[in-house]
Amino acid sequence: QVQLVESGGGLVQAGGSLRLSCAASGGIFSSYGMSWFRQAPGKERDFVVAITRSGESTYTANSVKGRFTVSRDNAKNTVYLQMNSLKPEDTAVYYCAASRTQLATSYLDIVFWGKGTLVTVSS
Repeated sequence: QVQLVESGGGLVQAGGSLRLSCAASGGIFSSYGMSWFRQAPGKERDFVVAITRSGESTYTANSVKGRFTVSRDNAKNTVYLQMNSLKPEDTAVYYCAASRTQLATSYLDIVFWGKGTLVTVSS
């Protein structure tokens, strides 16, 4: 059983930046592909970015491409989400997720979820 704990959320003005972290414990972190999803109020949970087990490859949703970057440090059992040029429509709860596939973009591929961290972008 892998536990995932997100941190780094908060309130930021439009155009600002935040870096989210997700610390993993209880499993072999490097054996999982990692993804970030987000869920805005009243909407479905959507895919944001994914990174392979080694960190060599990533995949990014079109809505955040060029603004969000995912990375991981397997020595620290942590995955990061760097968010730049934030927009009010990026406001959501951001979830860290682990999968047994390399670049999971669907919640169906996720085996472990974090509890989420709230990001609020003011205009």
